[in-house]
Amino acid sequence: MAVEIKFGTSGWRAIVADEFTVPNIRRAVTGIAKYVASQPGSHKVLVGRDPRFLGESFVAEAAKVLAAHGVTPVVIPHAAPTPAIAYAIRQTKASGGINFTASHNPPEYNGIKFSTPDGAPALPETTKQVEALIAALGDTPVPVPAEPKEKFEEIDVKPDYLARLNELVDFKAIKKSGIKVVFDPFWGAARGYSCHILREHGVEVATVHDYRDVLFGGHAPEPDDHLLADCKAEMKKFGAKIGIATDGDADRFGIVDEDGTFIQPNYIIALLFDYLVETRGWKNGVAKSVATTNLINALADHYKIPLFETPVGFKYIGELIIQDKIVIGGEESAGLTIRGHVPEKDGVIAGLLVTEMVAVRGKSLGQQLKELFTRVGEFYPNRENLRLTPEVKESFVEKVKTDPKELSGRKVSQIVRTDGLKLVLEDGSWVCYRLSGTEPVVRVYTEARKHSDADALSEAAKKWVLE
Repeated sequence: MAVEIKFGTSGWRAIVADEFTVPNIRRAVTGIAKYVASQPGSHKVLVGRDPRFLGESFVAEAAKVLAAHGVTPVVIPHAAPTPAIAYAIRQTKASGGINFTASHNPPEYNGIKFSTPDGAPALPETTKQVEALIAALGDTPVPVPAEPKEKFEEIDVKPDYLARLNELVDFKAIKKSGIKVVFDPFWGAARGYSCHILREHGVEVATVHDYRDVLFGGHAPEPDDHLLADCKAEMKKFGAKIGIATDGDADRFGIVDEDGTFIQPNYIIALLFDYLVETRGWKNGVAKSVATTNLINALADHYKIPLFETPVGFKYIGELIIQDKIVIGGEESAGLTIRGHVPEKDGVIAGLLVTEMVAVRGKSLGQQLKELFTRVGEFYPNRENLRLTPEVKESFVEKVKTDPKELSGRKVSQIVRTDGLKLVLEDGSWVCYRLSGTEPVVRVYTEARKHSDADALSEAAKKWVLE
């Protein structure tokens, strides 16, 4: 029986040699090839990868499958950031892109991201069609494609992407400030990107984990606080004011302040929103997922700027970038992009813009955040994953269909069902529940309005799940 291939918020992911096998890759790419061939346009698809195990082999196999279905593959020979691939899709007017990556997932995983001609992650209406075409193949293995008579066309996505970053980031201001930077690419696809462009502009940069390791140091290539010890140590040694990191495919970011404090992505998105309005004068809108901090809502109110609150999944924010409706769009899971850029998460530009912001303002991120709180109020977001037994999961699925009037004695003032269940409480604090589609886990997001209430709110939110 063939494995069911489903494209979630960021494509299809599975464990290598378990479900992520060459026969299943052939099936997935066949579905994509059939979809692309049915669309108007060039029928040309870019094929890229992050530095994971066997990535080169998977790219070669995908290229052969595409060619067998009359779709022209354009191979990206070196590991490349997801946003650089997105930019190349747009620049070359390709019909889309296949990217072999499992992003921030552990090293035993790999995956396929499929992007449409606009460089954005394929929307559900597209992935449903691709899934149907894959399912229609049935259980019969897809034939091994013929070896190509000639070498497939190749493209280096790096030069054009870095040229675009040159237009969007004020590198002169970064250089003028004399700031030192530490960059941690987490052994991933952004190696040679952020550090290269900063050095090109005369900025002093030190790097850690700047070599290929398909095991990513033995853990997930996720630029989160508990994995940034080497970055922090290098910052101290180097005298850096800022540490910037990216995940395996460089669509996510991690930021360390000058004193070694990790600044969570919720705050980075809000700070950059404030900074871009201030320095670029853009005021067309701001987007955030329903699970992202309401500090952004408060800033939107402050600037009288339209706010778009989307379901979780960057594809929805990407649509608003394409329509030029927003200054910046971001998700608490460390994804953002800005106006005039790719409709895809970009961890590279995130780190560079934060560097610019620190250089121009001449203040640490901690200082900037305090000033922001003084202007629009304090917000303390948190996220935890709660593992459920089958019985608890069953009762919780029914519970989230109801409209609770209170949460552990706190009155609910608003119920939001953009994605999962979000309960906004009287004081402006909130909780949000989203069930994982792949494991028995509920993601519990909370945001308190006082630091002293953050832990109590988180406990109340978890208690409600288990009651």
